[in-house]
Amino acid sequence: MSGLEEKDLLRKMYFEMLRIRRAEEKISELFKAGHIVAPVHLSIGQEAAAVGVMNALRPQDKVVSTHRCHGHYLAKGGNLKRMLAELCGRSTGCAGGYGGTMHLIDDEAGFVVSAPIVGASIAFAVGIALASKIKGENKIAVAFFGDGSVEEGIFWESINFASVHRLPMIFVCENNLYATHSPILKRQPEERIMDRVFPHRLRVDRVDGNDVLAVREAALQAVFVASNKGPVFIEVRTYRYKEHWGINEDWQLGYRSREEGEAWMAKDPIKIYGQLFESENEEIEARIKKEIDEAVDFALSSPVPIRRS
Repeated sequence: MSGLEEKDLLRKMYFEMLRIRRAEEKISELFKAGHIVAPVHLSIGQEAAAVGVMNALRPQDKVVSTHRCHGHYLAKGGNLKRMLAELCGRSTGCAGGYGGTMHLIDDEAGFVVSAPIVGASIAFAVGIALASKIKGENKIAVAFFGDGSVEEGIFWESINFASVHRLPMIFVCENNLYATHSPILKRQPEERIMDRVFPHRLRVDRVDGNDVLAVREAALQAVFVASNKGPVFIEVRTYRYKEHWGINEDWQLGYRSREEGEAWMAKDPIKIYGQLFESENEEIEARIKKEIDEAVDFALSSPVPIRRS
């Protein structure tokens, strides 16, 4: 890749990360104003994980996400207007207004579903990968999940099944170090999850989730391996800035320190890559704001769904 091509790619991924960040901030405003009544799980701080992986996938590849799904949905090509309408409980939403904040869907974009039950996304993706192999389709399934899912039986059962059957699948563990309020080292023997997955005889990788280029490179390699040899596990080290669910900071709860958070924020990829496009930032911000404002108008002017008996 030439220097010019790499800068164009970085510009694209920077735009996508910033778009997710600004969308999540607008969701915070809508929640505070009472337009969203279901719990919101924001991906602020984790944007590079979603954008890096999605930029390595092909249009036919299928993604299954979790309760923290907004960034994945947008990065895979989901419709912003329909997402905000769904979060506001409107009939024009991507799930007809019945799914809310944690059940997004856009199969045309390759975003099959988001499943809030811990570990559920993994089993769904295994099923998609198995069907793809049986049908001889040239597509892979990607499961996003958090470090807490590694403590669920379904994770190890799925890893084993995918490995035994050499399924075309990528397991993406977004290790943000906490399951709700519980630190990983209080729950697991070590932070490096990939070391415990390795014995299951699938390719494993571990990457800095603030380095969007590194995430994309790991995902590109994973796509090649999954398409030709079998499943891949990628551990993406990342960090959420806000509370587990909700729109506020939660340093006062004591399960993590502000100093730890500030250390991660100093490596914020949006801040770092934004410096490369400082001369373009005003235009980029204006484009994103216009799209989000139009999406909010669309959502709030849409009708609520008819109650089913």
